[in-house]
Amino acid sequence: MRVRLAALAVCVAACAVAFAAAAADDPVSNHRTRNELTLHDAIVRVADSHPDLRLFGARGDALVADRDRAALRPALIAGATIENAMGTGASSGVQAAELTFTLASVLERGGKLDARRVVAQSRIDALAIERETRRLDLMAEVARRYLAAVAARAQRDIAQLDIAQRRRTVAGARHRLQAGASPESVVLAAQAALARAELDRARAEQRSIAARRHLAALWGERDPDFDIVVSDPLQLPAIDDLSALVELLRDTPELTRFADERRIREARLRLARSEAEGDLEWQIGLRRLQAGDDIAFVAGVSMPLGAGRRAQPGIRGAEAELAALEIEREAQGLALYSTLVDAHGRYRVAQVEVQRLRDEVLPTLARAEAAAERAYRAGAISYLEWAQLQSERTAGRKQQLEVALDAQRALIEIQRLTGRPLVAAFVEASVAAPGATAQGTAP
Repeated sequence: MRVRLAALAVCVAACAVAFAAAAADDPVSNHRTRNELTLHDAIVRVADSHPDLRLFGARGDALVADRDRAALRPALIAGATIENAMGTGASSGVQAAELTFTLASVLERGGKLDARRVVAQSRIDALAIERETRRLDLMAEVARRYLAAVAARAQRDIAQLDIAQRRRTVAGARHRLQAGASPESVVLAAQAALARAELDRARAEQRSIAARRHLAALWGERDPDFDIVVSDPLQLPAIDDLSALVELLRDTPELTRFADERRIREARLRLARSEAEGDLEWQIGLRRLQAGDDIAFVAGVSMPLGAGRRAQPGIRGAEAELAALEIEREAQGLALYSTLVDAHGRYRVAQVEVQRLRDEVLPTLARAEAAAERAYRAGAISYLEWAQLQSERTAGRKQQLEVALDAQRALIEIQRLTGRPLVAAFVEASVAAPGATAQGTAP
């Protein structure tokens, strides 16, 4: 139950990621077109249709069948034996033949039946943990692919802003050419810069198509006709300190699965130890005595010798596997901790960088670019100085976007690791107007 709640929490957390923060529940989102897709919509589609999740149903049925088979007691064996037949002399033919009918089976000792049942049931219980772990991974993958689609749209918006400023440059260069204050080469250079900006926009549009197809592939759609809800990836919510997040790792499915695995290995050890007690093979029956045409009762019992010695290798192997489990858990814990530390550090660094770019760098570049435009039109500076400031402003926007996207990827990883809605309290649904992603830092 705890794992199911964790899986639900990570779905909620993924929906609360800032780049698509619960847009489906925002009043503004009621105005979106029918073919717009939110992150929540994508998660629901994957949860309902992905074969990796549906496969666990078949695997569960197979494990239930294994459990039922493990619960079976040794079968009864009916047999018939004929003796003193087809021989020589007095035993020739079937005149002296004796016929015996028997019923035999095995009496299991050492609790083998219960041990088999526990092993089989433990595997069924562990399957639930495995399914929820896979579900968490899939939800994180949905969020990453959705983020890629958001990133492509943001890159297109930046390219569109770059096109707008390059067009002003072309107009300014033509004006100065007509006034005889600038050579034709300046106009051609400005047109080339404009063409590169248009190429960036075309590239971003193709990336958007590819990203949407990549996202739709998770639920098997080949020709997606949807568009993603417009959202702002630059919004980076506050998160808890590292020490608080480390505490949440204790309940992550990637570690809780070791509890079920321990039960499986303990059950296997119990089953191996039960093999040290030999099983009793019994047999009872009736024999027809040809000589007097009488019926006699027969019975027999046997037990293999040296069962304890033969069981020792299996017992040692099961004990070694059980002892290794704690080492495996420690190694997994260190790997998860290292991943969490890296993701948390990346997110915090990106937060600072995005904020400084938004509050200091980009506003200054915007003022510098505006001043350069005025100076160029007045003939105080060259085209190259104005174009360089335009390039720096565009590069600053791209840098801010890339840093924010890296932070969003780190946030997705943090939520996948902890399985908790870490930022739900800080995030509000928001749907930006077209171009808001790229213009968010511009004055």
